[in-house]
Amino acid sequence: MLWPPVPLSFSSAYIYDDFDIEGDMFGFQRLCRYLEGLSSSRSTMQRIQLGWSIWRLPRFEKTRQGRGKAELSGQVHSRERDRQAIGYHYDLSNPFFEKILDPYMQYTSGIFADSNVDLAKAQEHKLDLICRKLRLRAGERLLDIGCGWGGLMMYAARQYGVQTVGVTLSRFQAEWAQAKIKAAGLEERCTVRLMDYRDLTEFDSFDKITTIEVAEHFGAEQFATYMTQCVRLLRPGGTSLMQQITLTGKENMPPPAKDFAQHFVFPDGELVPVSFTLKHAELAGFEVRDVESFREHYSLTLRHWLQRLENNREACTADTDEATYRIFRLYLAGAVHGFEANIYNLHQILLVKPANTDSGLPLSRLDWYA
Repeated sequence: MLWPPVPLSFSSAYIYDDFDIEGDMFGFQRLCRYLEGLSSSRSTMQRIQLGWSIWRLPRFEKTRQGRGKAELSGQVHSRERDRQAIGYHYDLSNPFFEKILDPYMQYTSGIFADSNVDLAKAQEHKLDLICRKLRLRAGERLLDIGCGWGGLMMYAARQYGVQTVGVTLSRFQAEWAQAKIKAAGLEERCTVRLMDYRDLTEFDSFDKITTIEVAEHFGAEQFATYMTQCVRLLRPGGTSLMQQITLTGKENMPPPAKDFAQHFVFPDGELVPVSFTLKHAELAGFEVRDVESFREHYSLTLRHWLQRLENNREACTADTDEATYRIFRLYLAGAVHGFEANIYNLHQILLVKPANTDSGLPLSRLDWYA
């Protein structure tokens, strides 16, 4: 059941219930890393004996039930394939995500004043900090690329009086957000479009742009396209804020984590160092004004999500299936390790499209943290 002896076989065996993991998932992650460390010290004979033991494990001829591997078609990062990739992860079950996330349905890191703050407050703090960093003003027009379930759009419209447009490739997210916007009476201020950001043609139309943990789906080759499009869409003097998961001084994700993510979590997703993002921003004509790291905050957020998932196992499984529950359990626990081990980081990046040579920004950041 663990053949061939590669990490994906191991994770697949857990996903499809060849074996179970009871108790602390973080303890299980530490055990895996310990065993991985032992492998380098094994002799050739020990490796042969281990391979033989794996080969002799039971083989069950059974149909794999539940969520399968992502099977995408077409050119990588074409519009159609990106829709397939986004649909695989997000068009899953809105009730499933409701049981894991906070009331704002933020599937991105919160920002914690301290480790005792609850998830909802941390997410509200994150939303407000984004709005303050952008220095939103009533009547301005905000574009949220990859708007998810619309939480940032509704918060900015309600608290700061802006007009918001959100775009997403997820039909489930768009339908959920549109219903919530209508229920909140924000239809005149919030518009959700089921479309690719590359197809927006409203050049020089937006005062501010947000892209909150969406660039991870673009792929490195699309960063030039993304940055150029943002410059086109922003009015002179406009600002753009990205919140992005980045690689920390690594050339790539660890191979086991990458294989698992590509097959079962975020197909075609790709992480890049923050330096890569900043380079492409400057090449497109942006001025980089601020870069702030929130790495520790993501591990706190992920721990909340995992606890909610495990606490709601029966309901989450009913909303989807057992395989989906196990995929998310592995993914969330593994991501905690990635941030705590400084393999991944999280950055907020503030960019401005200068009006001539004037950034239009004040000399101080004090209003962000007042």
